[in-house]
Amino acid sequence: MLHINNLCIIRGNGDTAHQVTLPQLKLRQGQIMAITGESGCGKSTLLEAIGLLLRPSDISDFSLQSAQQRLDVAALIKQDRQNELAKIRARLLGFVLQNGGLLPYLTVQENILLPCQLLGIVPDKPMLNRIVESLKLGPLLKKYPAQLSFGERQRTAFARAVSHRPELVLADEPTAALDPHNARQLFSLFIDLVRQEGMMALVVCHDWPLIEQFNLPCLRARSGGNSASIPERREQGGTAFVL
Repeated sequence: MLHINNLCIIRGNGDTAHQVTLPQLKLRQGQIMAITGESGCGKSTLLEAIGLLLRPSDISDFSLQSAQQRLDVAALIKQDRQNELAKIRARLLGFVLQNGGLLPYLTVQENILLPCQLLGIVPDKPMLNRIVESLKLGPLLKKYPAQLSFGERQRTAFARAVSHRPELVLADEPTAALDPHNARQLFSLFIDLVRQEGMMALVVCHDWPLIEQFNLPCLRARSGGNSASIPERREQGGTAFVL
């Protein structure tokens, strides 16, 4: 389970400062949640903070719990224990970027296996086979990113993000550049894969019909950022993300 309370990020200074707040988030195994809002409201900023790429200005609770362990991420953030945070980011989180972010000099198969290689862990071959089959990547394994369509690159990026069996997958508008048919197809494959493997996922998405089609719970951007649960921040404007 992922549990977050009172996360706040402030970007900029003075009159140009913009506050992004998340009063509460609970996510369980197999659950996918969308993050929506207008361009520039702070969706990617929120995802970066949850992904431990951006240090929040304030955080009350942030924990990741599995059958094996419970990690108090908020305590590590407050103590600025960057080595431990980097290990959590590498081992327990998976990232899907808008452009895929594949390494051009590696094949599809090599890109998929890269997280396991960097972590020094033995890939779970049965799971990898399920991933490749679910995302229909079998015929593409020996190809390089330049030989793939955009949709094929995004499917490869999904496979790479989950190949090391993370607890939480974070995807930043992964279907933004796809036509509606391919966007629906990729979204469906991704949702089925996350649920099948018992992971959790947060997906930044501006395609409201797509979210409705798959009936995903949704964190919606609300202007103002004046959450009653973060009273010390009421004087600042910004965005709050609420269910």
